[in-house]
Amino acid sequence: MLELPDPGLYRTTEPMPGNEQAFPADVLVYLGKPSNGGVKFVTRPGRNHHNRWYWGEPTTPLRSPSWASTLFPLRSEGFYTLPDRIELDGGGYWLKNAIVQLGYNERGRGIIFVGQRQDDGEQNVLSFSDRGLLISDDLLSRLEWAPILPLAPK
Repeated sequence: MLELPDPGLYRTTEPMPGNEQAFPADVLVYLGKPSNGGVKFVTRPGRNHHNRWYWGEPTTPLRSPSWASTLFPLRSEGFYTLPDRIELDGGGYWLKNAIVQLGYNERGRGIIFVGQRQDDGEQNVLSFSDRGLLISDDLLSRLEWAPILPLAPK
């Protein structure tokens, strides 16, 4: 049985041997496992909607434990809090413990989007811009998970 990483998001650190065009170094990939228990696969992002990637075809079977061992594991997309205050270019800042949404660019680099309260009458909601702040792997590793639940269907 092949020793392969768990399903999730990764950044490639080396091109995939024999598939260098589709999977070069420094790109975001999703490593998945079919629900029927078949061979694990790797795929590139399809489309981005609301700062989250959606995945699709084509998928490539992952049969190389040596290449798989070079993948850099990434945190799940979702909501987190900032461990520290962040000073922004231009004099602004984001406060420690601010709620942020974590996403990634196509190179697998973390991007955070700060939550902003939106008072538009009927609903009490946080809104997240489609423009974020590229962050270091160090900050990425220190974000604190914020268990914000999805809205229940009506």
